[in-house]
Amino acid sequence: MEENAPGVQIGGQAVIHLIRKPTLSGNEPEFLSATILPGRGMNLFQLTANIPGRGETPLLASPSLKDAALTLDEGPADAHGVNSFAFGGAFLAPYANRIRGRLTPDRMNVATEWNGRRLILPAVWKGKKPGAELHAIHGLILARKTDRVHVEQLTDGQSVTGTMDAGDFDGYWPSRTRLIITVALTGRSLEATIVASNVGQEPEPMGIGWHPYFAFPSGDRSQVRLRIPAADLTEVNNYDDVFPTGNIVTVKGTQYDFEAAGGKALGDIFLDDNFSRLMREDGQVVVDVIDPAAAYGLHIKGLSSDIRTIQVYAPPDKQYAAIEEQFNFADPFSAVWKGRDTGMVTLAPGQSVTWKARLELFIPKV
Repeated sequence: MEENAPGVQIGGQAVIHLIRKPTLSGNEPEFLSATILPGRGMNLFQLTANIPGRGETPLLASPSLKDAALTLDEGPADAHGVNSFAFGGAFLAPYANRIRGRLTPDRMNVATEWNGRRLILPAVWKGKKPGAELHAIHGLILARKTDRVHVEQLTDGQSVTGTMDAGDFDGYWPSRTRLIITVALTGRSLEATIVASNVGQEPEPMGIGWHPYFAFPSGDRSQVRLRIPAADLTEVNNYDDVFPTGNIVTVKGTQYDFEAAGGKALGDIFLDDNFSRLMREDGQVVVDVIDPAAAYGLHIKGLSSDIRTIQVYAPPDKQYAAIEEQFNFADPFSAVWKGRDTGMVTLAPGQSVTWKARLELFIPKV
């Protein structure tokens, strides 16, 4: 097993490879490796598994490390690390999804409000149509280096833990925060855990999520099935801005109903939607990606009770689905919610909250 990728750095820090030798017969799926970028907020850049009949297979839609290094350069097109959520599996904190606000005169930030306190956040994203509104998106660690990294041997694999003493996120957040992110790889599972602690003197909101692009090994999106255990969907103004209107609608009887056991084929539907009123199995929110043509199935298990919504991004012309189990609704500070609890956890000084997800492989019944 190797601790890192010799000579390869992204974001000014060495790339970490977690590697384990296959131990099963080859007739069962098992995870083989995970690639993590400590220099880019511990992004889980790639994950591979042995899939019976296909051999070692990449499970995340990511470019090569060489190509990624060219993109993740913190240049004008990568301001505040926005290219980090274009592939792989970026971790999102202290908020997931979009946040709108009043644009500052220099057009660099947006101003919003939490509990009567003004927040100024980087305006780094907008839709593609003319006049699209600049807004904040996906947190403040996308380009952040990890202060301390520790790799540990497990009985059946390896884990890596990265600690970020994030402070007040360069002045964008009300209090000082420490984040501890752990990725643990074994043959049977991949677990990702984020512990956020308020180490400052003021209360702060905390929303945590993940942005993994799960690849479809067969390359045939039309027959890939998703199961999303959610009863509701957030209405959005359009699929360019993707801003919530504040209305929550039922998925039952609509094209967005993916509740059935065994899921529903994606076909040619476009998804960039925030699902809520989640059903839990033994306390877990379980989303399934099923690729019958590849005899491949993946359980994506949200293990934290604070996971309130699942954002799913699946464009018809791509062979992936980004499935983002997260604490908060989109634009959680917006007046459109009219006082509704939007999933941001309030941390008093000294308090912590944990986000955790587990991936498990299975062979689907065809």
